Amino acid sequence: MKNSFSLGLPQVQPEVSTLQNPGCYWVSCTRPQDARTFIRQVISHQHTVTLISAGQPPRALLTPDPAGGPDRIPLYSLPENKKSLLQLERDFARTLGSKNGLVIFSSPASQWDKLNEAELSGWITRMRRLLHKRKMTLLIVTAGITQFNQSNNLQRYFRQMDGLAYLTFQQGGWQYQISWWYAGERLLADRTLRLGCEDDHFFALKETQEPLSLNDEQLYLADKSVLEGAPPLSRQWQLFEDNQQVWEGAQQANAATVIFSLTHSEQIRELAKMVHSLRRARGNGLKIVVREMGVSLRYSDERLLQACGVNSIVPTTAAMSQFLTLLEGMQGQRFSRLVPASLEGLIASLQPLHEKGYLPLEAFCQAVGQLISNPLLPENDKGLLVALRPVPQLSPQQILTLCKPRRFGDLVTVLEDRVILFLSSCRYNDLDKALKFIFSLPHDELFANRIIWFEDNQIQAEIGNIKKMRPVAMQAAAVVAAPVRDALPRHADTPERATPQPITLLPEKESR
Repeated sequence: MKNSFSLGLPQVQPEVSTLQNPGCYWVSCTRPQDARTFIRQVISHQHTVTLISAGQPPRALLTPDPAGGPDRIPLYSLPENKKSLLQLERDFARTLGSKNGLVIFSSPASQWDKLNEAELSGWITRMRRLLHKRKMTLLIVTAGITQFNQSNNLQRYFRQMDGLAYLTFQQGGWQYQISWWYAGERLLADRTLRLGCEDDHFFALKETQEPLSLNDEQLYLADKSVLEGAPPLSRQWQLFEDNQQVWEGAQQANAATVIFSLTHSEQIRELAKMVHSLRRARGNGLKIVVREMGVSLRYSDERLLQACGVNSIVPTTAAMSQFLTLLEGMQGQRFSRLVPASLEGLIASLQPLHEKGYLPLEAFCQAVGQLISNPLLPENDKGLLVALRPVPQLSPQQILTLCKPRRFGDLVTVLEDRVILFLSSCRYNDLDKALKFIFSLPHDELFANRIIWFEDNQIQAEIGNIKKMRPVAMQAAAVVAAPVRDALPRHADTPERATPQPITLLPEKESR
């Protein structure tokens, strides 16, 4: 093939080991040592090559000297920051040309975290335009797993790049997974190669034409806590110390079963990010499961995780046998729902109330009214409004010291002799469980009675009653919320207070 360069991978078909000229290719390595070995192997099979390195001196990649390659290699060093990336295209245009042929750019994956989606897309588009103009080929090799793999999914740049592949270390060997690869007039996609490594060189152990989605279908990647202390159930099970390691291990999975644990409600937002990134990056073949471990999800949290790409949520009440039966029944399934690209937009639409704890009465009514009128939330399932009357020995102010809402959307205020709670996305039959977590003492001993509103029209009507029929309470709440009210400027139409004047009742002479 004319005007091309080789990756130097023995026993690998030329269509996936050739770089066309001009072209732009990207290889992502999970381990820095694998990226270094891969770069040295590519260099050893070139007649001319230029090396650019960020994060470490380029000479470090060539020590000791590669077995083969050109006698003279132009070396360039790049600072590990955002500015250097954005200026790289201009540096290319000023210093490099067609005589440089193949240019290898080595950088840590963390450096690309600094670019947002628009900046990365613009960078790739401009670089591709320059490469075609100068008749050059660029091979980008990144090392490490960071937020870059999560928030800036390279799969979306299919039309801007000529090739994308991942080199990962798994189970004592390496997998070279090709998302797509252009070589000449041919395009190959969804291929995987099993690699070995000897004498600082990768080579193919067994070449396969099977789609990636068939390679790990029987594999289970799980947080070890979901098995309740049991060892791996078979050779197909891989256990990790925490959810972060599970997420990292699933970065190159395609049809495996990925199992996260949920032990605290504070984990939900971070877990949603992990699930969203895996579903967007690895596709619909992945089976993602969340098992509750001692904590029960609110309905809104369940909807958020499902919208981010979870196949199934196993409740904390499910026994181990039920959990394993559910996993068995999921095999062969594919996720069929659409996952939006914007995670923040998804969170905003499903969890629109970003306040919790005590609010003054007026702010409480405004926040609850805003949430109830949100058309994106399910009808008559937005939450519960609860009026609690304390036992005679306790005042509402004392009750507030025992009330600790932990979830966004759980609000509390005081109305005369009652404590008013709004529990966002709480179901009627989960009320007692929610009150148990909110109050530090048994709620049955704190309150004499309670009234509950759960339908949208009921809640809106009661909020209206609070506003219209409790003006004294509203005014008192406003004074509590603003203790410096007397310091406010006086309105112009407020009459001046009369100044006291001394009055003499009897003249001094008459009193003698």
